[in-house]
Amino acid sequence: MKRQIMYIENKADLHGRGDAWIGKVEFSKTRQTVYFNNQAFKKMETGGSSGNYYDLETGNEFWISGVKKNGQDRHWSGGGKVNIDEQVIEEYLSIVNLKELDKSNFEIVNIQKTNISKFSEIENSVPGNSLKRKRKKNMKTQ
Repeated sequence: MKRQIMYIENKADLHGRGDAWIGKVEFSKTRQTVYFNNQAFKKMETGGSSGNYYDLETGNEFWISGVKKNGQDRHWSGGGKVNIDEQVIEEYLSIVNLKELDKSNFEIVNIQKTNISKFSEIENSVPGNSLKRKRKKNMKTQ
């Protein structure tokens, strides 16, 4: 599977200060599932309240996108340090055209590759997966 550097933010905290990461993710063949940091995120069929993916295990919403070239990945009203995987720093600096990280905005962490097979049963159990999708869909209309 292709790995790509992305920005991931937990949107369960609706004040824009949820945990956030920059690191390499893996996509499923259909690109409907993103694997990162021992978690699996499923693309929402319709937009959530503030995210575009949900955690397959918890149902929490997440925002997942490519990193911005201007380095301003957090929402303008949010804040907090972004965790960045030590292994992607050079690539990230190249994308944002910087020579070094601003340590006041980033926390350097070590993120391990996700064991994708851990999520195969969850993702392939159609009833459980369908319920989560419907629940997310219904949350939007309430």
